[in-house]
Amino acid sequence: MSINCIRTLIEEANVTHADKIAIKHDDKTITYGDLLKKVNQVAYYLKELDLPKGSRIGIYSKKGIDQVIAILAILSTDYVLVPLTRLLKAEQVEYIIEDCNIRCIITDRLKLESIEEISFDGHIISYETTHKDIPSFEEIFKYYNKPYSCQVNGHDNAVITYSFGLTGKPKGIVISHRNLIDSARVVSQYLNLEESDVLSGVLIFNLDYGLNQIFCSLYKRATLALHRFILAGDFFNHLINDNVTVIALMPVTITSMFDEAEHKLPSAELLANVKTITSSGGNVTPKMVKNVQKYFPNVNFYSMHGLTEAFRSTYLDPSQINIRPESIGKAIPDVELYVINQEGKECKPREVGELIHRGGYIYKGFWNAPIETAQRYKSIQILKDVINIEGQLRDEIVVATGDYVYKDEEGYFYFVSRRDDMIKTRGFRVSPYEIESVVKKSLPTVDQCAIFSIPNAEIEEEIVMVYSSRSEIPPKEITFELKKHLASYMIPSRIVYKKSLPLVPSDRNKINKEELKNELLDSIN
Repeated sequence: MSINCIRTLIEEANVTHADKIAIKHDDKTITYGDLLKKVNQVAYYLKELDLPKGSRIGIYSKKGIDQVIAILAILSTDYVLVPLTRLLKAEQVEYIIEDCNIRCIITDRLKLESIEEISFDGHIISYETTHKDIPSFEEIFKYYNKPYSCQVNGHDNAVITYSFGLTGKPKGIVISHRNLIDSARVVSQYLNLEESDVLSGVLIFNLDYGLNQIFCSLYKRATLALHRFILAGDFFNHLINDNVTVIALMPVTITSMFDEAEHKLPSAELLANVKTITSSGGNVTPKMVKNVQKYFPNVNFYSMHGLTEAFRSTYLDPSQINIRPESIGKAIPDVELYVINQEGKECKPREVGELIHRGGYIYKGFWNAPIETAQRYKSIQILKDVINIEGQLRDEIVVATGDYVYKDEEGYFYFVSRRDDMIKTRGFRVSPYEIESVVKKSLPTVDQCAIFSIPNAEIEEEIVMVYSSRSEIPPKEITFELKKHLASYMIPSRIVYKKSLPLVPSDRNKINKEELKNELLDSIN
């Protein structure tokens, strides 16, 4: 058995902490000893399917203890886990099934209908007993009690994750067993996680940030408390009732937490148990930081920046969150970061360039997508004008992230935009993120804002702002305020008010700019 896999954590926890609660969800709990037993039962059944090594197995279900068992069971075989968030529509699930040839799907009663819509011809396993022809976890737990052992290699494929964005079809990113264990080690280190911690499992488990909560909990023999965020009040009850000490969040969830009237929010004393909050996946605003510190008096707040092609690049030390809240921090342990311009030279302080990630936590590449892989995974030669590679092996791989950032004089990084998001207008390259940040700061009555472009033959692209707020704001007022902070070529030429903005179906943290763009183009045409 490789030491570089999650499976070793489950086995070791069973030896040292068999009676400790590993996972809790509402009124249900499972110990580390029972967790290994059930994981082994499901893994044994999966192996009896006799699928070829490396076969992909999808999980398309609600959050719960059974879902975590399914994840760990697949990782205890030589098959590959493909998480499918329950927010995906049938046609999106069908796309992923075909793209990576999923041979088996583990699901629940509610999602069986969606699977039937796409006429999936592989194996189906349900948590609950639903039909005589569909095996269930209930039956597996009852009848499969034979000893199970496995050999997992750290370099083997472990997970393929997909994220449906705003345009086009996604490509799966391939993650090895070693990637999973390395990410658990490094996060546990810099967050100072302890055995006594209770981690909130509020993130969905379709991407590495969510999955990492499971693996960090296993790594430290801590407890994972599962919860699905629907209402802020229920979420706070989860934190209080489950004695949560560590919370991983998306920025949009931080905003949603404090949407309630102040008298409905719990007192800081009730939340004093929380010691760590992390945020990744978007911009952290000073308002978010202020609210977190007001209601979580003992918290260390970590703002982080992750990649599609590697687990994580940066984190901002909590001591800096009030000094530079908009910074994404510095490199995490075992990572070197460089900012280079189009000529391959290292950028000067505050000069915007592309972020290059060197060192640990780099994933294996995009599934069956050599062009996309070649675009992101580069030879160390890309840094030949930045570092001395004389005498070093020339086949080292780094990640050209496609993220535009800059570094200040003290070495802290600041995110500007994704390469694909940049708008070309009037001969300038404009970051939508930069305009959106100014809107958040200078127009506090705006709830949500999306900046994107539409074609304009005279100036290449025309900048559009679509926003939501309690009531419509005269466009001239918005333009007047933005002109105080932005160059003239960055001012949106079209400003559109909507009561609410559509979100990406598979990621409720992202505004669906593509849908907004199509609506606008349809109205123009």
